[in-house]
Amino acid sequence: MQILVAVAFLSLLGALLAARVQDALQKAFAARPALIFLAALALSAIFWAIAAAMGAWNVPLALLILIYTMLPAACAFLIRRARPPVWADFAIILLLWLPLEFSIGERWTPRAAQGLLHMAAYGVSVTLGLAIFLLFRRLPGMKYNLPRRWRDAANLAIGFALAAAILIPLGRAVGFLDPGHWPRRWASLGFQYLAILAATALPEEILFRGMIQNALMQRWGAKTPALLVAALIFGCAHLDNGPGPLPNWRYMIVATVAGVIYGKVFEQSSSIFASAGLHALVNTIKHSFF
Repeated sequence: MQILVAVAFLSLLGALLAARVQDALQKAFAARPALIFLAALALSAIFWAIAAAMGAWNVPLALLILIYTMLPAACAFLIRRARPPVWADFAIILLLWLPLEFSIGERWTPRAAQGLLHMAAYGVSVTLGLAIFLLFRRLPGMKYNLPRRWRDAANLAIGFALAAAILIPLGRAVGFLDPGHWPRRWASLGFQYLAILAATALPEEILFRGMIQNALMQRWGAKTPALLVAALIFGCAHLDNGPGPLPNWRYMIVATVAGVIYGKVFEQSSSIFASAGLHALVNTIKHSFF
């Protein structure tokens, strides 16, 4: 079931990478703005179907996901004539992000289904975010496309060299990283990298770089302040992450510095996959070698 859910949402995200698909959907939303509510309802229905298949469907949870999808859609509909980004766009980002960050629906979710339904909610959030900002609001600079030049690979490599030189000593100094060790299963590193890219790195890069950093840059007209503020927000988002006691200041410090590097790679590249690829590589090294 977990694989089917992952494949379903990755298929949606993959389809949206195609320029023709983006163009067709952007035209459809422009002609009929109310379609954003249909998109929100469709994503709610997908979540309901997954919850029902897990035996976890209940009225409070169903209503919660409906409100979760419809409220950002309604906000986007109300500001549809405003050129993005406006401050209401940042409110929409918070509406998409914070309920997941604080696991708002956990009390209505059976423990056995929590992992899978959190994944489903994550998929709903990312897909709806793209529907609102990429297709409906047409926020420029999201770079949600495959790499368009070889320079992106060089940016990733340079970013990784900087990350290794800075994050490893910093992580050891603040007590975030354990002493290094060789991975137990070398053969699984490629699969682990792809899993992290799909489940963690790409969704987080869409949120923190494609939406937050990019919207700040579009709003302020300045790259460096947007980069630093987005990196700090990215770092603060890790305060409630383990391992270690919460709030996890060690993780926040390391993640903030990492956010600066990811953000710079995103800024210099043609595709969000440059920063997402670096993000996944850093996480893979952290999990496998430390």
